Amino acid sequence: MVKKSKLITFFLIVAIIFGVVIGTTKMVLDKINLGLDLQGGFEVLYQVEPASGKGKVTKETLTDTVSALDRRINSIGVAEPVITIEGNNRIRVQLAGVTDQNQARKMLSTTAELSFRDAKDKLMLDGSDLVPGGAKQAFTDTNQPIVTLKLKSADKFAKVTKDILGEAPNNQLVIWLDWKKGQKYEEEKTKKDPAYLSAPNVSKVIDDNNVQIEGNFTTKEAKDLANLLNSGALPVKMKEVYSTSVGAQFGQDALNQTILAGIIGVAAIFIFMLVVYRIPGIIACITLTAYTYIVLLILALLNATLTLPGIAGLILGIGMAVDANVITYERIKEELKVGRSTKAAFEVGGKEAFRAIFDGNISTLLVAVVLFYFGTSSVKGFATVLIISILVSFLTAVWGSRVLLGLLVKSNVLNNKPRLFTVNPRDIHNLHDGVSTYDLKTHFDRFDFVKNHRMFLGIFAAITIAGIIILSVFKLNLGIDFASGTRAEVTSDSKLTEQQIKKDLNEIKMPSDDIVFQGKNSTTAVVSFKGALSQSEIAKFKTHFDDKYKHEPSISTVTPTVGKELAKNGLYALAIASILIVIYIAIRFEFYMGIAAILSLLFDAFVIFIFFSIFRLEVDITFIAAVLTVIGYSINDTIVTADRIRDIGRKMKTYKTKDDVAFAVNHGLRQTFTRSINTILTVIFTVLALVLFGSESILNFSIALLVGLVSSVFSSIFMAMQLWYVFKSHQVKKKGPIQNVKKKKKRNPGQPVV
Repeated sequence: MVKKSKLITFFLIVAIIFGVVIGTTKMVLDKINLGLDLQGGFEVLYQVEPASGKGKVTKETLTDTVSALDRRINSIGVAEPVITIEGNNRIRVQLAGVTDQNQARKMLSTTAELSFRDAKDKLMLDGSDLVPGGAKQAFTDTNQPIVTLKLKSADKFAKVTKDILGEAPNNQLVIWLDWKKGQKYEEEKTKKDPAYLSAPNVSKVIDDNNVQIEGNFTTKEAKDLANLLNSGALPVKMKEVYSTSVGAQFGQDALNQTILAGIIGVAAIFIFMLVVYRIPGIIACITLTAYTYIVLLILALLNATLTLPGIAGLILGIGMAVDANVITYERIKEELKVGRSTKAAFEVGGKEAFRAIFDGNISTLLVAVVLFYFGTSSVKGFATVLIISILVSFLTAVWGSRVLLGLLVKSNVLNNKPRLFTVNPRDIHNLHDGVSTYDLKTHFDRFDFVKNHRMFLGIFAAITIAGIIILSVFKLNLGIDFASGTRAEVTSDSKLTEQQIKKDLNEIKMPSDDIVFQGKNSTTAVVSFKGALSQSEIAKFKTHFDDKYKHEPSISTVTPTVGKELAKNGLYALAIASILIVIYIAIRFEFYMGIAAILSLLFDAFVIFIFFSIFRLEVDITFIAAVLTVIGYSINDTIVTADRIRDIGRKMKTYKTKDDVAFAVNHGLRQTFTRSINTILTVIFTVLALVLFGSESILNFSIALLVGLVSSVFSSIFMAMQLWYVFKSHQVKKKGPIQNVKKKKKRNPGQPVV
């Protein structure tokens, strides 16, 4: 008899979910901050040094510098800047949505130490003599823009002007901004564009605390100078060691492309789940919708900044979230086939699937945490979204799916309808026949995976050797993140040519032979320079190409110091993630399984390196994020199979010969083969969508994910399990029979509910 109350509750929950999602999604999205790569802006990492060149930079000095930078940023009207202290001597500034990047960079890096000197360059007054906030932009009687200052002491200024009068005929009061040792007024005054601000003649003693700075200022320049002086001089010198800037239009295009890729990828997953699992597939689509909404809601509540790799992480997370559904539904189908009732199959299948889901999520979470710890900027953003995605997917896919499907099952509306779970009635056994899930026939029973283990491992060894040769000959095409230098992206509405770009570069005297074109119609030119461009060179580059093509170029610069650090951190992250996975798998399964798993995962990472070397794809910091993500995710397939082999081993109780080990491996692989393919397919759908329809900015990142995930399909089946077979067989041969059963309560999950 159908329990209508359960059905009503089910539809009510579904209505509430979609009502909340449809009704509040726009509000949630509006509260999420978009990173500079999505709305334009720039990011700079400064190395902080003592202003005098002597002494050490203290924590207090860094804090004071951050405060001064914040005041400057506020003066140019940038909303929600991100200023963070990194390590003992670095400050990272991220300004998303800034309209005039050249102005903002100049405002940030200028020390703004005002000094009043005589014609012989003797210091008379400095910034400490100014009234805080007393600088203003004004106009002369002839409407010439000027800056007015208020001094703390009129008497002191009177003494200064009196002293300068006594130096006639050199009675100039020279006003400098950031005077440098060695600069001389006598030399600068002969130049067309002198380094000082102004040098008025002193004709009388001025007993006043108001001073005017007159120069060839535009109104904007005078206003900027007043803002700089009011925000205070920086207590340090700051050197750019890393920077990246993105034009507003480029960011908007990247956002639109990535969202489109996400929609296509998610739609493919929904269709796949509906076709392959039917009713459970519908439940998966509902919980995936809830999952996506909850992740976005958490990002909004945390006031997190969503970057391009972050959106990729969200899309990837959707593919990963469906894994738990696939594992659970396949287990339920197995329980239905042995003859259990729908209710019993639901209960037992859910419990049996939980172990593999839990282990897979923890393994991926470990890698995401390592990625967050060692990552910087957008990579850290990707790791943040990945961590949130893993936790939320566990909540929705395990608990949410269980609640919703449980309501349908307990309503009895699915009783005796195995086809709604894509189970053919002819494949269902009688429960009293005692057929277990391990006895079920599969489409792969004719395959002996272990028989050819030497051939499989030989192929992987050959690929590894060939890869080492390829890497030693071709090496990696290191991007500026690791090799240092400057990378600029010039965008146009029409097709660009190499001759055209080279002509432009020669006009601004910044030639480069390293020019690569992107986009379907070559509308984007990527120009690389070996050295890191200076701030003035970046400004000149941006101004020229923005004026000509009406799109602000995107530019990234990395110094050799930061490049080495990024490479070092990437290797550390890879090593630590690998060690953590080995430890976890060893604890949850056994040491040999941990070693076999990590060797196969490292092979997947190595395949990505080989692929990028052969096709000369650029390796940047997001490449490391992709490699680590592959390692974290592809462990899922290995865990699902390892979990089944462990159960088979417990049923056998003892491995007496290597044939027993072979039986466990073959049986485990046959029974989880479909599940492994389905879980990896769902993620590949999303990654393939990112490759085909996503932004060019994360194309190499997406390709690395795709290559690694495809490799993981083969390595988990034909490498990891084959290695474990070799290790275990050797152990049996050396030590004799191995007991597989850890003392555990016997359970017969079929008895209580049939």
